[in-house]
Amino acid sequence: MTTLFDPARFGDIELANRVVMAPLTRNRAVQQTPGDLHVEYYRQRAGAGLILTEATQIRPDGQGYFDTPGIHTPEQIAAWKRVTDAVHAEGGRIVVQLWHVGRISVNRLQPGGQSPVSSTARAAKTRTYAAHGELVPTDTPRALRTDELPQLVADYAQAARNAIAAGFDGVEVHSANGYLLEQFLRDSTNDRTDAYGGSIENRARLLIEVMTAVAEAIGPGRTSLRLSPVTPSNDIGQDSDPQALFNHVADRLAPLKLAFLEVVEGATGGPRDNAPFDYAELRRRFNGPYIANNGFDRTMALDAVASGRADAVSIGRPFISNPDLVDRLRDNLPWAELHKETLYGGGAEGYTDYPTAVA
Repeated sequence: MTTLFDPARFGDIELANRVVMAPLTRNRAVQQTPGDLHVEYYRQRAGAGLILTEATQIRPDGQGYFDTPGIHTPEQIAAWKRVTDAVHAEGGRIVVQLWHVGRISVNRLQPGGQSPVSSTARAAKTRTYAAHGELVPTDTPRALRTDELPQLVADYAQAARNAIAAGFDGVEVHSANGYLLEQFLRDSTNDRTDAYGGSIENRARLLIEVMTAVAEAIGPGRTSLRLSPVTPSNDIGQDSDPQALFNHVADRLAPLKLAFLEVVEGATGGPRDNAPFDYAELRRRFNGPYIANNGFDRTMALDAVASGRADAVSIGRPFISNPDLVDRLRDNLPWAELHKETLYGGGAEGYTDYPTAVA
């Protein structure tokens, strides 16, 4: 029987255990560039079988929150190299999550103060952090033109190449939580009439093009994807037929032989049963390593892997306050409480000062 603490190989990536640190936005990048705090933060958590970094912009207009990092300039690549070197020195593995927020942004965070871009020109009825402590409504986007989409695909592929240059073990494309690629996927946010709108095949076209281009750029064994089939995050709205949509996506992804698929099961950070969905069917169709995410405690995580329901489990917020979470899981030690007031922005407090269970 496979356990949560057994090693695994997902594509070209070797994991010492099956506890994955989920992506966690922390808003501590200076001028969209990681610094010394990031080096220490990720080094402390290298005991995870795999670290998935905070969401990281593929290009300047991908930003939707203050002080989030990018991976589209030489300076950012060099800064991330310090992070990956530190994680590797501790024996860890680290993958960068490639991000474009789409319409979940405000003009002031966009290059030249322009409007955010999306699948649609309809604004999201939600808010974003435009500055520390400043939660503001998102601005109205403009719909990307059809002739702009090949460049977007190329930018994802270039960001993946940048990630390998920065020493990452691979990339995870972010197509979850109501951000740009999911804005194209769901008919609740895709009102296009071109080849990227309407049918399930058309709405999935951009994501499949991105995944194909990234896999060709760095190899499928270093390429992965995050999906959230029924989350309501960021005013995304439910698709009219999520099972059919995501089954199609999985069918199209299967031939690519990606390293893994990470799936947010249920509502991100909320109930796991907010809407009906057959995750086992999605996993069967994908036919590759499957990482389950959302609200896992120790008992759930142990059972998910032991039962074969998932190949690994990704855990988010508990990794913030428990840098040694794998040790705590293995030894059944209590989990330290999270300080919510230091989640977003700031310095070392609430970021790199959480102690381990055994000093």
